[in-house]
Amino acid sequence: MKLHDVKVYPSKTPLKREDQLAWKIAGVAADKVSVTKDVTDMIINRIIDNASVAIASVNRSAPISARGQALGHPRKGGAQVFGLPARIRVSPEWAAWANGTAVRELDYHDTFLAADYSHPGDNIPPILAVAQAMDKSGRDLIRGIATGYEIQVDLVKAICLHKHKIDHIAHLCPAQAAGIGTLLGLKQDVIYQAVQQAVHVSFTTRQSRKGEISSWKAFAPAHAGKLAVEAVDRVMRGEGAPSPIYEGEDSVIAWMLDGPDALYHVPLPEPGEAKRAILDTYTKQHSAEYQSQALIDLAFKMRESIEDFETIEKIVMHTSHHTHYVIGTGANDPQKMDPKASRETLDHSIMYIFAVALQDGFWNHETSYAPKRANRADTVRLWHKIETVEDPEWTRRYHTLDISEKAFGARVEIFFKDGAKLVDEMAVANAHPLGAKPFGRADYIHKFKMLTEGLITTRESSRFLEAVQSLPRLKAGELSALNVAMPTGAVEKAKPGIF
Repeated sequence: MKLHDVKVYPSKTPLKREDQLAWKIAGVAADKVSVTKDVTDMIINRIIDNASVAIASVNRSAPISARGQALGHPRKGGAQVFGLPARIRVSPEWAAWANGTAVRELDYHDTFLAADYSHPGDNIPPILAVAQAMDKSGRDLIRGIATGYEIQVDLVKAICLHKHKIDHIAHLCPAQAAGIGTLLGLKQDVIYQAVQQAVHVSFTTRQSRKGEISSWKAFAPAHAGKLAVEAVDRVMRGEGAPSPIYEGEDSVIAWMLDGPDALYHVPLPEPGEAKRAILDTYTKQHSAEYQSQALIDLAFKMRESIEDFETIEKIVMHTSHHTHYVIGTGANDPQKMDPKASRETLDHSIMYIFAVALQDGFWNHETSYAPKRANRADTVRLWHKIETVEDPEWTRRYHTLDISEKAFGARVEIFFKDGAKLVDEMAVANAHPLGAKPFGRADYIHKFKMLTEGLITTRESSRFLEAVQSLPRLKAGELSALNVAMPTGAVEKAKPGIF
């Protein structure tokens, strides 16, 4: 890996194309370096993971609406939509929209956290949609996904968006465009323009994850994917983009991030160096914000030492800046303490999540968020006794690039009314690569079967799992095998709209 300095240049100081971050990203995407076996295996795992959570969410409101919009754009020889028969094809940017929304809806797929945060599995829907529409092979798809993960992870390691209240899809969209460029074997100059277009159109604010969080949280990454497909399509037709998009005087860095005096150090693979960033990412065992994964596991452990939850006086979580200010009491969001809040808000409330996990000893992507569960009087009492505080050491471990030391947990102190205290901590979730029970292929398959049970047939489940595990051998035009279809009539129809 090589660190690249990225800063703002005034217009009177022209910056050579070869010195621009977008050009360097495009160079990584255009590099025909082979994908290693361990990376290929993890890509297969994440395709399984995405399919799991997408099918589980197919009949929730946001995926229904997104699918309805996609069906308004049919295309012969296009891409497929999760849940629907293989014969139904739509334009790839709309398949990216529908499938990306389904994948993101439950907040239950993979994550990477560093200077910023991300869900790199969001790269898969648009790259797969274009691969299906353009009759690409399994190996083409693998190469494209490896690039998408690499670029997003590298940007997330170096450039913080959330401190400027910019949503994380600003790193996702250029990664998706780069991945599509790799998939299609485009030249560096074409990918360069696509990356710049993707950056330009994808900077949005973090209000989507603040206050009363709405269904847009599920749509946002899919919107980035749709924009990425459109950006690549435009530049393939000869169109250009604002340049230099990162370093320009009126660029995103100058006005939306650290400003004219900014200096970032972005790591990117050297020419000929394998793209391995996916191996630094981790999926979720529980359907909740990633910073809650270790705390859910910790709640399961701590509850074994508690006989009566009513004897608890208060609970204090000592954790990272991000956990405290985004999903903790530091956010100052009253909605995070409101039993009538939306599911999207509750899965961004560590106070709610810890209370329910402590009481129940299990976590379910549906029942743990059900209104009846959230409004239970004893849960509300316990929930409102929980607070978070920032601990500098947890913040340091959250931001470190040393994977062996990185942590997303907390130290939890439970104070009882009789003066007793129970203290424990957990740095990473059990399912994390460095956790007690790291996720492997068998766990991804189990998650798929668990989430799709009763929604798809046993035959369809077996067919998909066999096909996806044969991904490197799938020939051009055979990627329709990666679609998962539900039985006839099982997919709900959307309300009418414009399309």
